[in-house]
Amino acid sequence: MSKILIVDDEPHLRLLYETEFRRAGYETMSAGSAAQGLEIIQSMKPALVVLDIRMAGMDGIEALQHILDRDSSVAVVLNTAYSSYKDNYMTWAADAYVTKSSDVTELLDTVREVLEKRLAAK
Repeated sequence: MSKILIVDDEPHLRLLYETEFRRAGYETMSAGSAAQGLEIIQSMKPALVVLDIRMAGMDGIEALQHILDRDSSVAVVLNTAYSSYKDNYMTWAADAYVTKSSDVTELLDTVREVLEKRLAAK
């Protein structure tokens, strides 16, 4: 069972994502800020991080750089309501980019695909 960390400043989205990922068979944990997420990554070593971009304090793009600097084995899926960030070359370092939706099917499918690719590469 892969560990998924959800980093989003919206509590209702964290709860929705945690519920759906658990139903899909993943172990989940969540953080309400990028700084809290970085602490959890160091202590809990998730296989994948679902990372919001627009958050107070440190944004997801800066957090992505910290994650990759510390441990490039952690997969990162950027999950944001703003498709315009796809044009920011700094987001290209993530394994995937998903625009938020009330239907979490695309996010679940993307996470599964990213984890499968990571396992196949080992």
